[in-house]
Amino acid sequence: MAEGQRVLILEARFYEDIADQLAAGAVGALDEAGAGHERISVLGAFELPAALAMAIASGRYDGFVALGCVIRGETSHYEHVCGECARGLAMLAERHRIALGFGVVTAPKTPAGGGGGGGGRDKKKKKDGRRRRRPPPAPRPARVTRRAHRTSRG
Repeated sequence: MAEGQRVLILEARFYEDIADQLAAGAVGALDEAGAGHERISVLGAFELPAALAMAIASGRYDGFVALGCVIRGETSHYEHVCGECARGLAMLAERHRIALGFGVVTAPKTPAGGGGGGGGRDKKKKKDGRRRRRPPPAPRPARVTRRAHRTSRG
């Protein structure tokens, strides 16, 4: 990789410990190659394609690395997330002819032996023990509807 190139690392942070390890590997490889990098976090792997699309549109980066982890749970959610994440990233890479490193790990269960429930950690608590709160949803714009007014003819 040429000096001075900018690479964006997109991190899905749902499994924080795994995300930290994946990011450390990507940062180390980019530093070794002499490439500059920035990091952006999203909640989970499903959000990676949307974040990549916005990053591509910015025109600020020469390459991209998508990182995340999807762990099979007891529902079909795993198949949906894995499939849509991979499909969305591949479609964007092909459509925009970008350099994309795909580092989304898919696993049948966590290293701790659990299902897709968070790898033996309480996802609702931060490292300092406080409960994590998701930000409130953004307000939706008012919905404009047009209704035909009927008049009765007598």
